Amino acid sequence: MDYQEINWKLQGLAEAKDWYITLLSNASALLFEELKDLNWAGFYLMRDNELQLGPFQGKVACTHIAVGRGVCGTAVAQDQTQLVEDVHAFPGHIACDSQSASEIVIPIHQDGKIWGVLDIDSPVKARFTKEDQEGLEAFVRILEESL
Repeated sequence: MDYQEINWKLQGLAEAKDWYITLLSNASALLFEELKDLNWAGFYLMRDNELQLGPFQGKVACTHIAVGRGVCGTAVAQDQTQLVEDVHAFPGHIACDSQSASEIVIPIHQDGKIWGVLDIDSPVKARFTKEDQEGLEAFVRILEESL
């Protein structure tokens, strides 16, 4: 996957300085269009000390996730990217979509605090690689600079 091109496209979207919901909506659409074998790409945002559903592309999703629960909540609790090859083997996995097999979640920061997460699911086991992780972490850095 050409993350350099994807991130270049995101940079162009970010330069519009739109409302953050607009940027996140287009960012999730960009990932959903550009990356293969996805069934969900989007954001959960911190609100009232939990993750709440933000802009996304894909199937209906969970609306609230507690910090420390599931892959997204673990990413927040550990403040660390979670690259999960088999979500069914992940302790406490939340099955919003039973077809999801692998997942990557990257924390998003603003003013030194976790502001939300980028969450991407695939129906293919071990879909995400270290290359995906590096490219998507760069994607998140562009978002962080624009928030």
